[in-house]
Amino acid sequence: MTTDEPQRPDIARELIARATESAAHRAKRVRDRLDAVQLGQGRHTDHANTNMLRRSLAEHDWPGHRLVGPDAARAAWSIALHSDDDPAFQRAATTLLGRAVQAGDALVQHWAHMHDRALITSRHNQEYGTQLLLRANGIELCPLRAPESVDKRRATVSLPPIAVALETVRRRYTSDGSADEAPTVVLAEAA
Repeated sequence: MTTDEPQRPDIARELIARATESAAHRAKRVRDRLDAVQLGQGRHTDHANTNMLRRSLAEHDWPGHRLVGPDAARAAWSIALHSDDDPAFQRAATTLLGRAVQAGDALVQHWAHMHDRALITSRHNQEYGTQLLLRANGIELCPLRAPESVDKRRATVSLPPIAVALETVRRRYTSDGSADEAPTVVLAEAA
C-alpha cells in the first residue's frame, strides 16, 4: 500500500465526511439518544451514503489507498459495512474490496469484516466472528460457522483471537454504560 497523496482527494473528503457523520449518529443510537425522527434521518443518510459509494464503485472500482488514501478507504469500508438495507450492494462491495486487498490496495481485516457483515445480512453464519449484537443484557456474537476453528480463520486475516476481540468490545461498550442502557439490538464489529 502507498502513502503517496491520493489520486482523488475530492472523493476522499466526501467519503470521510459521510462516514464521520454516520459514525456520530450510530454512537448516539447505541446510547439510545435518538428519537424516531432522528432514527429515520439516520436510515436516510445510510441510504444516501450507499448510493454515493455505489456511484463511486461504478466509476472507480473500490476506493482503495491509492485512489483516496487510507483514511478515506476506511470511510468507504465503513459506509459499505453499514449498507445493511442493500445486501446485494454489500456483497458486491465485498467482492470489490477483496480484489483491492489482492492488489495490495486495501486491508484484509476490512475485507473480513465486510465478508462477515454480508453473510449476516444475507442470513448466513459469519466466518471470522467480527459481527456482534449489542443487547440490553450484554454483547452476543452473531451466528458463527465452525466456532471451534474461528481463531485459525481469524489468524489468516490478521485478526486477534476471538476472546481478545470480544473483551475489547465489552470494554468499549460497557466502560460508559452504553451497552447496559441500550434497549435495542445494534450490530457492532469486533476487531
